[in-house]
Amino acid sequence: MAGMLEGKVVAITGAGRGIGRELALLCAAEGAAVIVNDPGVAQEGDGADAGPAQTTADDIVAAGGTAHANLANVADPKAAASIIEDAVQRFARIDAVINNAGILRDTIWHKMSHEDWTAVIDVNLTGPYNVSKAATPYFREQKSGSFIHFTSTSGLIGNIGQANYSAAKLGLVALSQSIALDMARVGVRSNCIAPFAWSRMTASIPADTPEAQARVAAIKAMSADKIAPLAVYLASDASADVTNQVFGVRKNEIMLFSKPRPIKSMIKLEGWTAQAIADEAIPALRPLFAKPDEVSRDVFPYDPV
Repeated sequence: MAGMLEGKVVAITGAGRGIGRELALLCAAEGAAVIVNDPGVAQEGDGADAGPAQTTADDIVAAGGTAHANLANVADPKAAASIIEDAVQRFARIDAVINNAGILRDTIWHKMSHEDWTAVIDVNLTGPYNVSKAATPYFREQKSGSFIHFTSTSGLIGNIGQANYSAAKLGLVALSQSIALDMARVGVRSNCIAPFAWSRMTASIPADTPEAQARVAAIKAMSADKIAPLAVYLASDASADVTNQVFGVRKNEIMLFSKPRPIKSMIKLEGWTAQAIADEAIPALRPLFAKPDEVSRDVFPYDPV
């Protein structure tokens, strides 16, 4: 029986380790030729190592699949374009782009440096722009293609000490939305996945209190391989009518996230004064306020299923 991605060519960034590696392995097992992109940098984006990308590619080939390692840094436009060029030159086409690469430079807001900000934005937001932009001419010409961007609840909900990462990941949702709208006329779709999984990116969570230790234990129960099936589906022709959505995967749970929409409005025909807002509008709206200190564990307080 042919796999869901038989005959497809998929480029995956950050595919040397963690979630990206599991994405590459399953895409290949489902029949895709895979460009395994990973420069092998440290979690903070420093250094370089060809090993992770090449190991993943070699493992795919050893299992009977088709893969090629690419070591480009997605933050560099020319390097990012080489990911797509490798796909087209080696496998004659490109059908799906999975923007998974990411780095962390976590620090509390008042201590965050400009370098911490730009490094994370460059990889986590500009990187997906660069790779997606390079694939777009091919998608337009063939009138098909799927962009799959990896966002995070750090952006969708918020997190402490991650202003740079949160901004990048919520920005990625906006980028995906605009791509979906602009490319719908040529049959190209764009979606996001917010993964819940233990990986290098979550291994830095401190576990110095009983509460934190319990949280880490719950995250460890969510293995990276659980994320891959949804990405394979979104890369396949089976998802031809699915676009402009934000999904989440939490172990065996798949969820659909809402987008920001008005939940209540107040109208004053004579116009609002600041005092009237304080006296009337805010008291009426306050019961619907989001919790000001809400983070992901407040939205998902239950154990992963």
